[in-house]
Amino acid sequence: MIKAVLFDLDGVLVDMPEGHYEALNKALSLFGAKIEREEHGSIFNGLPTRAKIEKMEQTGRLPSGLKEFINRVKQKYTKEIIPKYCVPDYSKIILLRQLKNKGFKLACCSNSIKETLHIMLKSAQLYDYFDLIIGNDEVVNHKPHPEMYLTAFERLQVNPQECIIIEDAPHGIEAAKRSGANVYEVRGVNDVNLSLFKDIM
Repeated sequence: MIKAVLFDLDGVLVDMPEGHYEALNKALSLFGAKIEREEHGSIFNGLPTRAKIEKMEQTGRLPSGLKEFINRVKQKYTKEIIPKYCVPDYSKIILLRQLKNKGFKLACCSNSIKETLHIMLKSAQLYDYFDLIIGNDEVVNHKPHPEMYLTAFERLQVNPQECIIIEDAPHGIEAAKRSGANVYEVRGVNDVNLSLFKDIM
């Protein structure tokens, strides 16, 4: 029996992957670096900013020692553009309201940092529907490690088999599968609506 539904945020509830791409490239441009769109989709999408920067350092595309500075600049740019990308989507509001009314526990588990995650959820008018919100800075290991989801199961007091996780990016899908929960893979925000949950509603 399903007792809880856990959502990723970017690309699942809000169409923010493009916003993260835009903000990070704006920060990287200060050092003459850039992530191309195709590699963002196949390699970087869904990773925390620090992990993206580390990958670029390891391949010689950025000098080492800039991670914390670039991360701070990127977070500043992200906050500035959140209102552009995280707008209220009434199909998501209706979905979360219906799931809550049916008695499901709801969690949002994202590789975004807690502060940004809360701002995005509030901007999209989704914040109040969640019983639990976990950002990547609240766990030791970010996705694709399953720690974030295992932590959520413990705090919600549910077993993995009693949960559905909604994910879109490869790193998130891997984390969800490794957690032992039921996983719904979606292509993007347009796939996430009431019809996705017809089997449990």
